[in-house]
Amino acid sequence: MIGKRQEYERMHATEQSLWWYQSLHRRVGRAIEKRFGEQKNIRVLDAGCGTGGLLESLRKRGYTELQGLDASEDAVAFTRQRGFQVQHHNLLHIASFQPGETFDVIVCDDVLCYLSEEQIVKVLTEFRRKLRPGGIFISNNNAFNWLGGTHAAALNIHRRFVLSDLKTYAQQVGLRIRQGGYWSLVLFPPIALVRSWQNFQLSRGWVKTENLNSDVALPAAPINHTLNGLMKLEELILPLAPLGSSVFTVMDSPHD
Repeated sequence: MIGKRQEYERMHATEQSLWWYQSLHRRVGRAIEKRFGEQKNIRVLDAGCGTGGLLESLRKRGYTELQGLDASEDAVAFTRQRGFQVQHHNLLHIASFQPGETFDVIVCDDVLCYLSEEQIVKVLTEFRRKLRPGGIFISNNNAFNWLGGTHAAALNIHRRFVLSDLKTYAQQVGLRIRQGGYWSLVLFPPIALVRSWQNFQLSRGWVKTENLNSDVALPAAPINHTLNGLMKLEELILPLAPLGSSVFTVMDSPHD
């Protein structure tokens, strides 16, 4: 148990500091503010909350009605210890999560990549049903299959997405994309180069998949600070781009 606690502390520290998470959390926060303005008592659900990094970010922004769910009992226990209302729950059974309860905002970041086509449609359908009138669904996902590299192999990520995929899912379940596009454009060339080289190594059998670790790690502080600064600049100039390593969408119900 001590080992697990230390591992989740490490994961949480990375999520709090890494430039990529910092940028994602800012994007989620701004999307919520764009829809709800200064309202801080709206009900927010983080579906797949992990160690609670996004919940932490939203709490710092002043939001008070925060809930989360995750399939990992250890992650849930760790997040509860920091005062968050989170439950151990499998996303595939989202229909049974707090029956009859609805939310103003549902966030599901980098989770759909583990689901099949059928499961994605099922989960998104239930998310739509759990949205209050005027509510929004926010989702960030890995972009472009060819950007998988050792990161995808290490984490057993089944799929990556393009914006048209999300548009198709939205249409199937009765949601509408209000905002959609890619991000990390400024870092896309080096990311693409590294992942392409990794894919080449994997295809040649030079790297054994059973020995892989994700390449997402916290770099030295000066480098992390610089990358975070570049992301802030991109967020200011081009919040969503035609190209990037992640695809970000904000959806609502066209019937509200």
